[in-house]
Amino acid sequence: MKKFLTPQALIGLFIVGLILAAALLTFVWTPHDPLKINFMARLKPPSATYWLGTDEFGRDELSRLMAGASNSVWISFLTVLFSITIGTAIGVLTGFVRGWTDRIIMAFINALLAFPGLLLALALLAVFGANKYGIILALGLAYTPSVTRIVRGTVMSLREKEFIESSRVLGNSELYTMFRHVLPNCVAPLTVLATSMFGWVILAESSLSFLGLGVPPPAPTWGNMLAAARPFMAQATYLSIFPGLCIALTLLGINFLGDAVRDLLDPRMRGVE
Repeated sequence: MKKFLTPQALIGLFIVGLILAAALLTFVWTPHDPLKINFMARLKPPSATYWLGTDEFGRDELSRLMAGASNSVWISFLTVLFSITIGTAIGVLTGFVRGWTDRIIMAFINALLAFPGLLLALALLAVFGANKYGIILALGLAYTPSVTRIVRGTVMSLREKEFIESSRVLGNSELYTMFRHVLPNCVAPLTVLATSMFGWVILAESSLSFLGLGVPPPAPTWGNMLAAARPFMAQATYLSIFPGLCIALTLLGINFLGDAVRDLLDPRMRGVE
């Protein structure tokens, strides 16, 4: 079995841990108020006072990046939790019950899968509105079909196994069998999927914020910070470099960590050195 703590996994853990620490630290401390406007300090380059410089309104860039990390992590966590919860419930139901229930629900799920996730989220945001909880709901519904398909496939491979038949022979109800024997066997693929989805949601949320459909200003997110930096790329390059770097490093860390989790939980990787 491959060791989990490979150099790649350690790099992923370090990056993700750093982002999570910055997001949590925001609740108790930031170098400056991320929302405070100071026109006397507009577009100041990195210095001892402002470590990563200031934006067009004189707001501290480092403080806003930390606050942006907090917003992105919170949105991603709730979105993944929503998708995993709803998708798992639907996937277990359709995979275990089968019949017309499965056909009708999966026809709707397949129709949703025909749309790219970001495009579907854009359409849903037009209904829910561009705000933090609208984004969570839109992205959650956009990624739920993917979770449903994976859980359904796992359940269908399990429903004819001997231990499921044994549970039925013992007189256990279908509901008990689903929760006691089927659902626990979905934990491994769901863990791998949730790790990857966390990165997808951060990228999607940043994209929506960049397009002006994310968390409304003045609340900072990495996406709307990138969008606001466009007019100042020539005179204040750091305004676009730092948010872009945060997004890139976060995705890199999550991908490294996700690969390590997959190698740990995937039975096909056991015995591979």
